[in-house]
Amino acid sequence: MTVFGVALRVIAALTVLLSGLLVVAAKPVLRGNTRHAVRRWFACLVRAFGVRIELHGDPKFQATPGRGVLVVSNHVSWLDSLVLDAVQPMAMVAKSDIKGWPVLGGLISAAGSVFIDRERLTRLPETVSDLTAALRAGLAIGANPEGTTWCGISSGRFRPALFQSALDAGVPVRPVALRYRVADGTTARPAAFVGPEDLVTSMRRALRLRGLVVEVHVLPEIAPGRAENRRDLAGLAEAAVSEALGTTVALHKELDLQRA
Repeated sequence: MTVFGVALRVIAALTVLLSGLLVVAAKPVLRGNTRHAVRRWFACLVRAFGVRIELHGDPKFQATPGRGVLVVSNHVSWLDSLVLDAVQPMAMVAKSDIKGWPVLGGLISAAGSVFIDRERLTRLPETVSDLTAALRAGLAIGANPEGTTWCGISSGRFRPALFQSALDAGVPVRPVALRYRVADGTTARPAAFVGPEDLVTSMRRALRLRGLVVEVHVLPEIAPGRAENRRDLAGLAEAAVSEALGTTVALHKELDLQRA
């Protein structure tokens, strides 16, 4: 991608980001049309970053409108939440440091997202309780149960803790598999947000990619009652995503020890 092309993408993305403030301000006026407006805004933002979404399966994460659903996906990039919201807007479970992101952090907060502090896991029961209440209220909640990003070649284990909210609320879990690729069909590893790098560095690398496509595979929901406990429920969702992507799940001892 040329420097000029990257500059155009940056200008387009900043323009859409700033327009998002208008969407938030107009939320009381939009009322019933808010969901459509937010979805269109996220779709425009993703496109401004040079990303094309390729949808596989039912675009409606909620099989029954008004019934809560926990949407879980593999975690590859900072683009994940934007892409999912471009398909169906939902509240997301996000890391607490996202609140500090310029403009975007404020918009994600305004969307009703639930933030979790990975450094203070003692607050996890409180987060699960909040998620349970939201699911019982009929909301769609998105989460990345891997807890961290992966390069797309392999996947991480799905940690069971957040799945307890679906069990307590008696709602289904909807697995969604995300695959990042470029025009020739190969995995777009530069789109991944991994390691100690900062957001700006990752964004610059993604903006330089030509023909970036995100495949969104909406998989069959896991109905309440199919799993007796959160570990089994996490395992069912993990297996569904891994099978859809054809990836192997990386078995790291330290991750297994953290599975609660």
